[in-house]
Amino acid sequence: MNISLAHISVILVEPQSPGNIGMVCRAMANFGCKDLRLVNPCLHLHPEARKFAVAANHLLGEARLFPSLTAAIDDLTLSVATTRRPGRLRGDLLDISKVPTLQQKLPPEGRLGLIFGREDSGLTSDEVALCSHAASVETSLELGSLNLAQAVILFLYELSRTPKTSSSTIMAPTPRQGEMEELFGQVESILTRIAFLNPARPEAVMNRIRQLMHRAAPSQDDLSLLRGLCSQLSWSLRDWKGRKRGSS
Repeated sequence: MNISLAHISVILVEPQSPGNIGMVCRAMANFGCKDLRLVNPCLHLHPEARKFAVAANHLLGEARLFPSLTAAIDDLTLSVATTRRPGRLRGDLLDISKVPTLQQKLPPEGRLGLIFGREDSGLTSDEVALCSHAASVETSLELGSLNLAQAVILFLYELSRTPKTSSSTIMAPTPRQGEMEELFGQVESILTRIAFLNPARPEAVMNRIRQLMHRAAPSQDDLSLLRGLCSQLSWSLRDWKGRKRGSS
């Protein structure tokens, strides 16, 4: 069987070892995955990276560099943060075996991104919150973290076992991750204006709103409705002086 994960993007956030980047390229080439995105990486064209990439050297040269995770996932339809650390701000973690079902929800031209964090500390809670989903691999409690390239190959293997299928069903247009971020920006601005957010920890509420919206999987029309609603609310609040002191 000719395996191709051409609709999958692999995103490495601040990778620290050129050798690991090279090994990730080799893993990607094994599964026909060609889109490597690097967020503030170490020297990815270092000879060590080329050494470990072996026959996948071309992916190093084709890798795209981004200044932030937000920019790297802007054009994706779905994104999966890979993490082994649970937490209230990280939402529910999918088991790796459930990730392949996400690619079945992609529109014909949609892309799914797999996001991997730093070798020593992984992804922050804020970075996990930027993604539409989060997933984990169950490992030993004694040594839970995986090598970066090992984690990449595990997720690519799972995706290859349930290939993306073409559907004759007409699907409603799906918002890009960047468009969802624009909505969240509007929501946060309004909630800050009405003093609903704790200025010291706005993520305590905003991360839950992100999770709720991603679970709802809004269509492009739904997103337009919500953005119009937020725009009208912002306009209505323009002369509001804020909550009166002492009011409940």
